[in-house]
Amino acid sequence: MRTWTPYQWVAAVAVALVAGAAIGVPTGVVPTPFYTRMTPVLWWNYPVWAASSLLMGLLVATYMHGPRAARAEGPRGRRALLAGVLSAFAVGCPICNKLVVLALGMSGALSYWAPAQPVLAMASLALLAHALVRRLRTAAACPAPVAPSRQGPAGLQDSAHYDERSLVPEASHSGGEGSERASAG
Repeated sequence: MRTWTPYQWVAAVAVALVAGAAIGVPTGVVPTPFYTRMTPVLWWNYPVWAASSLLMGLLVATYMHGPRAARAEGPRGRRALLAGVLSAFAVGCPICNKLVVLALGMSGALSYWAPAQPVLAMASLALLAHALVRRLRTAAACPAPVAPSRQGPAGLQDSAHYDERSLVPEASHSGGEGSERASAG
């Protein structure tokens, strides 16, 4: 994260704020006139809400300015999205969730769902932290080559083309000048 650009840090903060609002407002963790929570917010809802929002912001920032293959969502992106949804279910009101009440009833929501919410919260935080660590390790282990940008005639920036042979060791070129030097040496 030390090598992140200001754009990535701005994206991390913006996404963390949006995620905080997206989780906090509908679940009643953030009191608003739009929604009234039927059960009190528990003490652990606040740190889970804040940590989930922060981890989501940092995770999304890892997708900014990365190589095309790393930006593809793929299965890890879906798992991170699942972790965000788990965060919302974890800090939400157990009897305000219509899906839970429909599946378990009002007493089932309080008897079974409410005690399971801290487990969901830990699973969500673990998934988000795991996804972030994996993304950071991948970026550190396999940095993308950055081509210098140049100004075009209209003042617009376009990416410079690079010689892909320069990224491949000379001995691995087949039939080229590098293979002659490798066999001669």
